[in-house]
Amino acid sequence: MKSLYSKFILTTLVIMLVSSIIGFLFANAYYQNNLKRENDAKNMEIATNIAEFAENQTNLDEYLSHTAATGYQLFLVRKEEQRFYGGAFKETNLSQQVIDDVLDGEPYHGMKAFPKKTFVTGFFANELKNSVGVPLTYDGKQYALFLRPDIKLLFNEIHLLLGWMVLVIFILSLLAELVWSAMLIRPIRKLSHATNKVREEGFDVHLAIHRKDEIGQLAQNFKEMIARLGKLDKLRKSFVSNVSHDIQTPLLNIQGYSRLLENDALSEEDRKTYLRVIQEEAERMSILSKQLLTLSSLESKKEDYSRQTFDLSAQLKSLLHRYYWLIDEKDLSLTYSVDEVTYKGNPELLYTVWENLLTNAIKYNKPGGSIEVALDQVDDAINITVSDTGIGLAPNEIDQIFDRFYRADLARTKTNQGTGLGLSIVKEIIELHHGEIVVESQLGKGTTFTVILPHL
Repeated sequence: MKSLYSKFILTTLVIMLVSSIIGFLFANAYYQNNLKRENDAKNMEIATNIAEFAENQTNLDEYLSHTAATGYQLFLVRKEEQRFYGGAFKETNLSQQVIDDVLDGEPYHGMKAFPKKTFVTGFFANELKNSVGVPLTYDGKQYALFLRPDIKLLFNEIHLLLGWMVLVIFILSLLAELVWSAMLIRPIRKLSHATNKVREEGFDVHLAIHRKDEIGQLAQNFKEMIARLGKLDKLRKSFVSNVSHDIQTPLLNIQGYSRLLENDALSEEDRKTYLRVIQEEAERMSILSKQLLTLSSLESKKEDYSRQTFDLSAQLKSLLHRYYWLIDEKDLSLTYSVDEVTYKGNPELLYTVWENLLTNAIKYNKPGGSIEVALDQVDDAINITVSDTGIGLAPNEIDQIFDRFYRADLARTKTNQGTGLGLSIVKEIIELHHGEIVVESQLGKGTTFTVILPHL
């Protein structure tokens, strides 16, 4: 399998090669369609001027030799003679008809009419056919003068320089590309190494990439993802541990008391006590499983859950009436202020919220304490408040009560051991409705939960 580095270098070389070919073909097409006519006209003007000056020279051969030395290839011809000046033509492929036409006074535009080929042949082809021709009169005789630039002479001093320059540019460009691609690939290799380390060793990975480009952003996203995955992994392990513990404890109690019931010498009162413990532990397992299913359902639902408009005030009043007997049994007082409010949401899920908050207010209250419930609508928000005068929470506990399986200090709640999932479910449901829940509490004085729901 090829590495990304080798692929990058190979791709760069291919791009350079293809770009050079395309650029060369474009330059050739531009020459053939635009510059060739201009080159023909320019050389035709030069040939005409040479012919005009030649008419006044005393020595035609000497004049044409000096002219050719300035960078031209010349061919002078009349019916009985022909002479070449300057560099030799590679091919002297000029037809007699062309010569006769020029002798008769008709200019020859061989550069403009030269066949179109690649590699800018109209400029570099050293052929007599690729020239311009003009009539020349000297000493009463009619000549035909053909001219083209001597490319070899013109470029003799600089073609090696140009060649070395192109070679050096190519080598330096390639070296720069190698260095730059190595710098580009290095953080990607680090990312790959970190990914392998995560796979083999876990989420405790340090990634030293500090860049401000897209790769730097990718590295930052990777670090954030790893941190989040590490946290989720810890939560998963804690979740499994807590679930295992919360299932194991009631199971052990059920098994233990079931074995005690096998004793025929048990009194009827002890038998009823053991059965009540078994029932309570079974109910505790039932509640735990129900809450776990609720959490799983919330995780999968997210935005995909049913909404309907319902009477929120009637729902709260129904809940309070349902638990009035338990409030009275716990020697608590209840006061409530419920405005007439309708809301569009999921009534079953929201009922779970109010039930959790109310049962917590009952469970963690003090004998003779009180509970206050309020529902009011302010602007575009609905506020539901549940307050109690119970045991309260320490400041360090407030930030943790919505964590799954978290329980307040068991020394204060050892008689009210729940599953630690109720408030986690509450928060999930509130966030599902795009709301928020606020907690205010003082240790030993009570707690107030305020749910704020946007009025959608």
